Amino acid sequence: MKSLTINGSKRESVGKKATKALRNAGKVPCVLYGGDQPLHFAADEIAFKDLVYTPDVHTVVIELEGGEKLDAVLQDIQFHPVTDAILHIDFYQIYEDKEISMEIPVHTVGVPRGVKNGGVLRFNLRRMRVKGLPGNLPDFIEANVTSLKIGNKLYVTALKSDDFKIMHPDNTVVCQVRTSRNVVALDDEEDEEETAADEVPATEVAEGGEKE
Repeated sequence: MKSLTINGSKRESVGKKATKALRNAGKVPCVLYGGDQPLHFAADEIAFKDLVYTPDVHTVVIELEGGEKLDAVLQDIQFHPVTDAILHIDFYQIYEDKEISMEIPVHTVGVPRGVKNGGVLRFNLRRMRVKGLPGNLPDFIEANVTSLKIGNKLYVTALKSDDFKIMHPDNTVVCQVRTSRNVVALDDEEDEEETAADEVPATEVAEGGEKE
């Protein structure tokens, strides 16, 4: 999984007045959990652009004064209800030998057969919560939808991996192909074909008759 570096500085004061002063200076107050005790720090709001405003997921290296580096993942984020400015971010410290739980985006591969026939691919789950060692977690999970016909569903069981554990019930639907007004035909490879009467070759014998 890709990693981003956030340069921050430890916070000496965590009161409301100090927090407001940080935000006025264009910084975001943050807390890192998972260590011996919570670590309060702050970083420039612009530093979170590639971490927050993206559909992808990343691990984070928090680099503090003195060269201290801590590996983490984003746990929670608060936005201003009007301006959407970042108000606060919580991180969780990770260790190479300890499993973590994260939401990983789902990327589809291929064009469903049902879509080619006029159906529509609908997503029920664009992100999947999985659990595993940080080094085993992927940037995204591939879902091959090529064989899906109209009415077919893709379940999380089809996306199992030895690298991580899926934290959803087996009957959870990731996506499905639904019918639409543009449906033009059923899938043809498994459908029985009937020959119309006017398509019978002239050389065939009619019932009770002779070849023409």
